[in-house]
Amino acid sequence: MTDSAGIDWEDAFANAEYIPDAMGYRVTWAERAAAFRAARDGQFDVAYGDHPRERFDLFRPKTTPKGLVVIVHGGYWLAFDKSSWSDLAEGPLALGWAVALPSYTLAPEASIPEITAQIGRAVCAAAGMVDGPIRLTGHSAGGHLATRMACEAGPLPGEVARRVGRVVSISGLHDLRPLLHHSMNEKLGLTPDTAVSESAALSKPMAGVRVTACVGARERPEFLRQSALLAEAWGRAGIESSLVADPDTHHFNVIDGLKNPAHPLCQTLAGD
Repeated sequence: MTDSAGIDWEDAFANAEYIPDAMGYRVTWAERAAAFRAARDGQFDVAYGDHPRERFDLFRPKTTPKGLVVIVHGGYWLAFDKSSWSDLAEGPLALGWAVALPSYTLAPEASIPEITAQIGRAVCAAAGMVDGPIRLTGHSAGGHLATRMACEAGPLPGEVARRVGRVVSISGLHDLRPLLHHSMNEKLGLTPDTAVSESAALSKPMAGVRVTACVGARERPEFLRQSALLAEAWGRAGIESSLVADPDTHHFNVIDGLKNPAHPLCQTLAGD
């Protein structure tokens, strides 16, 4: 759909059309995640609510954890679950962090505010199993959900929110108003009010949190704008914020930096 400014929002959010062999990534993600789970012990399908998708997997390092990393999957709130992303825990685990990967109820069964609340409950449940600081990250829609946890008007209670020191959004969506003009909103069900209230870039961040908006340098212009907007808005709000454009990466491979403990993305999330 094109808006009054002449922007084609269908194209603006179209990633696969601009990435060679885009559909092959789904197979790669599933295969490498399954191989990771097969090779490592974990606590699987830990319930944080009554819905069948209110489950997370928890992996622990070999030593006492430094704290908890939570990785939230993307898919425009419409697709995927935790099972495609297990291997992204590899880098933080190597750096000594426990890692939780939650699923959540997809739209249209759940609205975006309901999904935000679910991730809040998942973070709280995982936080009750792992002591120490909490660091949050997510990709695409997961980047939205991770940053929503760091909003003053977010779902985390004070005792959990105070443990959150870093948030790293990877190709996140932080201004949801353009999605009102996209056909996927038939399933997302955003209204003008919820598009604003669910936009982290339009919300006040929690004091003391450090945020990094990471995006692939070869991503669609709208994703570059979304990350820059968050970093600027939250920086102006007085917290430590930064924008990182990862060279030569696009929307489907920018997340791979989490697998390597020496990669700048993983270091930003889980380094000292």
